[in-house]
Amino acid sequence: MNEIFKPKTFTTIDKAYWKTQFSKDVKSGVIVGIVALPLAIVFAVVSGVSPEKGLITAIVAGLIAAFLGGSRVQISGPTGALAIIIATTLKDYGYEGLVISTVLAGLMLVAFGLLRLGTVIKFIPHPVVLGFTSGIAVSIFSTQIPEALGLNLDVQTLPSSFIDKWGAYIQQAFLSFQNPLEFNYWPIILTVATILILVYSKYISPKIPGSFIAIVVITLVTLIFKLPVNTIESSFGSLSTDINFSSEGLQLSKFPEYIQPAFTIAIMGAIVSLLSAV
Repeated sequence: MNEIFKPKTFTTIDKAYWKTQFSKDVKSGVIVGIVALPLAIVFAVVSGVSPEKGLITAIVAGLIAAFLGGSRVQISGPTGALAIIIATTLKDYGYEGLVISTVLAGLMLVAFGLLRLGTVIKFIPHPVVLGFTSGIAVSIFSTQIPEALGLNLDVQTLPSSFIDKWGAYIQQAFLSFQNPLEFNYWPIILTVATILILVYSKYISPKIPGSFIAIVVITLVTLIFKLPVNTIESSFGSLSTDINFSSEGLQLSKFPEYIQPAFTIAIMGAIVSLLSAV
């Protein structure tokens, strides 16, 4: 068993590590943590659950993956691909079904690892990988349009179809710009400023990720000048800090129904993880 599963934590940390690598890892951890914070919140909202669930999941899963993971260079975290899959599972099976499907998916991933099925990744054509990741990026991008443009839309009532959703965006944008003097331009300004920082910050400070700079700078500007834009607090209120799990509503008799969504989550998690590592 030791040859099959040997966490890198126990093989890379030695006396030399504390002298040469520890300080670098601390700096990397701070940057990754700050960048992962809004990502965890956004992916939770996109998935259809409350923001604190994204934060708790990122913290707990991140610690477990980092401590027991088999790679010394891979960073664990939420992904857009799984956010879309989770949103679909939540809509079709409810929160209880999502919990059961996720647990089953985890057991499937353990089985995949023991059977060494990760080598199958080499047979996936590159165009499929490119099309898949690009499609997920477009899907995530489309969910953020109302906030980026400051459109007065209830995300929960938007059509699920991609084409119908963009039709609603265009219609609402047309109505909003009919009164240009009353329209709030700050969301658009901050969105464009964030994109510019992401693109051009590498020419100013190549060692610090642009995402880190954008989050810190735009957040401080919004707080200092009290700009009229939506925030996590204004949209969702105070976030709960309680970590609890309730087994009420979980029906073991429905386990067979969750095999299909669990398998989908497991396959998606395996592919995204392996592609990230590669």
